[in-house]
This record gives sequence, structure tokens and C-alpha cells, in this order.
Amino acid sequence: MSNLKKVNGFRRSLMRNLTKNIGRSNMQNGEPITKSEIKKILIARPNQRLGNLILISPLVQEVTKTFPNCKIDLFVKGTLAPIVFENYENIDKIIHLPKKPFKELIKYLKVWTLIRKQNYDAVINVDQNSSSGRLAVKFSVMKYKFFGDLPENVQLPYEDYAHIAKYPVYNFRYALSQLGIEDKKEPVALIDLKLSQDEIAKGKAILNGIVDENKKSIAIFTFATGEKCYRVEWWEEFYAALKKEYEADYNIFEILPVENVSQINFQAPSFYSKDVREIGSVMANSVVFIGADSGIMHLASASKVATVGLFSGANIKKYEPYGNNSVGVDTNTNSISDYIQIINSILNK
Repeated sequence: MSNLKKVNGFRRSLMRNLTKNIGRSNMQNGEPITKSEIKKILIARPNQRLGNLILISPLVQEVTKTFPNCKIDLFVKGTLAPIVFENYENIDKIIHLPKKPFKELIKYLKVWTLIRKQNYDAVINVDQNSSSGRLAVKFSVMKYKFFGDLPENVQLPYEDYAHIAKYPVYNFRYALSQLGIEDKKEPVALIDLKLSQDEIAKGKAILNGIVDENKKSIAIFTFATGEKCYRVEWWEEFYAALKKEYEADYNIFEILPVENVSQINFQAPSFYSKDVREIGSVMANSVVFIGADSGIMHLASASKVATVGLFSGANIKKYEPYGNNSVGVDTNTNSISDYIQIINSILNK
């Protein structure tokens, strides 16, 4: 581990310990919420990673469904959020912290001042372990504050509660149930990029220029960051098995990362773009996406393609794709023949 990673890890751990007891959601013994009074909400997820931003889309949908006439501001980091939430009509403003606050200290402080001055009816922190998110809730001046936690000794009876896209929704529903709004126990919404029909049509045209338009297509993404990235040898063996099983009936093409590298040495037809929505529109025209845990894997899931997520760590329950016949696969306990069976089960549905 590099010294920079060690420093950042220590900093995050220190901030979590300092802020973990800041505030508690004012759920119990609070005044009941009248839906009509909630007109402006701030959702805090100060993170710049593509996957983490996409994963708050179920909560955005939940808030919109609960308070259909409200406007939502997002408190994030970086500049990806306007792209991810481009087609969300209830999103009003996106307030973003600079990626490197110490290099842009004045801008960083102005963002916190802006949050303090806004007139919100409620503020929601997405991740209870986010120190900046908890501080945003504490710093704001409003009636209803949700810190992203649950009261002590409360455990919600959901098998999928560990999922990072789902537990913020479950926590929000529980909080509202303490304030007079019934929890209808409905399934949590899927993560969703909300691609338009025009975007999907353009994606189809791009894909037709890369592969045989008379065949259905399987997309693969061979890259990931750090320990989540599988070795070249692993991918070459897997790719050979995919070709043997599917090449006669399907196109197999590779989505390339922004680094423009390939763990299969560019053996497959490939697509490269830095446009997040364009990448999503191309994947939306595939029948299956296969890739390791990454922002692109979440982008595929949000593009409504059946997604096979490959996981080598213990975080599968937290990040696995769901919906649209998607599945997370533990590569420590499964083999290539197992992956083929899983893909076949998706293709045959």
C-alpha cells in the first residue's frame, strides 16, 4: 500500500470516529410530517466515484415517489452527478465539493456556507459512515434531519439490508414511519441512469458500427481498480471460454476503461468513450454485461442490461447488481464452467 493510501485511510478512519456520534435522526417523538409541507430536500452523498453516485438513484426515486412535488438538491463531490442525474426531473441543484479541498480551500468553504444558507424542509445523509455527509446534516438549518442511521437496538428485517443502494431507502422509510408516513414494504427501486429512447437508439447505432448487427451482443469489461482487477491470465482463460461457448451466435465486445487498457490485449472488438451516458447507451443494447465490481459494472446495471458482477472480495452483498436478471458471482467459490451456466440461465430467460 502506498504512503498516500495509508494517509487517506487514516484520515477517513479519523473523521469517521470524530463524526460517528454527530447528531441522530429526529424520528421519534417528532411532529408528524405532512407530505405537502416538504417542498425542498437536500440529499448528501459527498463522493465523486461513478458507482457511488449511481447507487443513490434508488433513494432519489424513493424521495420523489414519497414527495412528488418536492425539488431535490444533491450535495456531492466532483462533476459527474449532473451527468448521472441528467434525466431526473425533480433534481434542482447539484452542489459539489471540489475533489481536492485543500487545493481549493475557498471554494470548499463556500460550499458549506451555501448549504447553511439554503432553506430546505429536510436533509438526508445517504451513508451513515460518511463524515462529510453527517456534518452536512448537522450544519444545515431545517426541521427534519436524517443522519442515515437507525436508533440504537433497531434492526430492520430485510435480507438485502446490507446493500449500499438499499439500506438508505430502508432507513428513510423507517424514519418516515416514526413521523406518520406508512412504510408500504415495497421493493426498493432499481438503480437507474434513466436513458432516453433517443440515447438508446444512438447507442444501438454505435454498437452496429462495431459488431455484427444481426447478432445479439455480450459486453465485457476486463478492468477494475486495485485488488478488484483480475489478472491478465484469468481474463484470457475466461475470454477463451466465452468465445468457445458464444462466438457462433453472439457478438462479444469489450468496453474499454478511460485508461484505454485491456486485460485480453484488445483481442475482442472494442468500444472506447469518456461519455458516461454514451457508454451506458451502448451497454443498454447488449443482452448481458460481464465485469468486475467497478463503476462501469454499476453503470451497466443502471442501463438496464442483465449484469454479471464478478467479486473476489467479501463485499458482494454490499455492491452486487440486482434486478433485470442481474447477479453477483463470488469468484472464490465458482469456476469458469459455473460462470457459463449462470450466463446461459440469463440468456435463456
